[in-house]
Amino acid sequence: MITVSLCMIVKNEEAVLARCLDSLAGLMDEIIIVDTGSTDRTKEIAAQYTNQIYDFPWNNDFSEARNFSFSKASMDYIYAPDADEILDTTNRGRFRQLKLYLLPEIEIVQMKYHTVSEFNTVLNVKKEYRPKLFKRLRTFTWVDPVHETIRTTPVVFDSDVEILHMPQALHSKRDFSVFLHALAKDGILSEKIRNMYARELIKTGDTEDFLNAEAYFRSVLESAASEDAKKEAACVLARLYRITGKQNEFFKLTLKEMVSEPCSEICCELGFYFLSEGDYEESILWFFNAAYETESILDIRAGGDIPLNGLASCYEALLTNARNNGDIPMLTIYECELEKYKTAAAEWQIPDEN
Repeated sequence: MITVSLCMIVKNEEAVLARCLDSLAGLMDEIIIVDTGSTDRTKEIAAQYTNQIYDFPWNNDFSEARNFSFSKASMDYIYAPDADEILDTTNRGRFRQLKLYLLPEIEIVQMKYHTVSEFNTVLNVKKEYRPKLFKRLRTFTWVDPVHETIRTTPVVFDSDVEILHMPQALHSKRDFSVFLHALAKDGILSEKIRNMYARELIKTGDTEDFLNAEAYFRSVLESAASEDAKKEAACVLARLYRITGKQNEFFKLTLKEMVSEPCSEICCELGFYFLSEGDYEESILWFFNAAYETESILDIRAGGDIPLNGLASCYEALLTNARNNGDIPMLTIYECELEKYKTAAAEWQIPDEN
């Protein structure tokens, strides 16, 4: 049987830490808690489970804190949960079986990550595989029968363990500050972090967050070699220009996107613009395109319940106008369309997996 070190970084997690550690009771051979500046009872709660509690000054870099926590581990493998995750009874059993039968050549174990609340800031599915269990010391192995070489690609195993992610609130403000700190420090973001920044903005950002991001995403739009990067930047800037009333910039950007390969996010922005102007027929055109004619690139809901609810709002407004104007022939049409899109929006669901 393998042994496992739990390595967790925490800050002000008194509301959820015990729930997480209780769900892992009996599965971990060592518990290491790295606190990055808690001002609540987090460390007091952690002390009920382990005496390996370390302080690490927070510097807007999760990787440095993770690396520090890993440096304290001494078991065969390292499990790296967040405090708002749990294993239920079924998955505790699966984890125990994993410990019993894991082959020694496996270096990374992926587990299904299931966000069970509405606080989902970057995922476009309910479940996805994430690396969660790591071999502490890697053994290098020669491969190939001739012209032999060292295997550098890790051996990864997709397990059936499912982690329940149960956050109690959004972490977007924290994440946005980390993105901005990284930009101030290095001047650039990796492709992965750029994509996550754009996703979190589109899903949860407010006007201040978009204004703080404007300079960066303008530079991406103007200079990025990747078309994917430019499209992500266009989505962010289109939202910014719409909510701040910069109509000229908004239409310059969205019209350019329309002549290439439009995405659901841009169509939604046009739909919301015309909805706010009371031009329901035009709004319907763009919400329909978002829901049925295009694909989302940042937020899967931009091609799902968001435009469907937008269509319902348009037909509700048209129905009200028809009643007020005595336009009897259109009442039945608008009522049918309203019911159709309300039902479609209510039935739409984020897919379970990719």
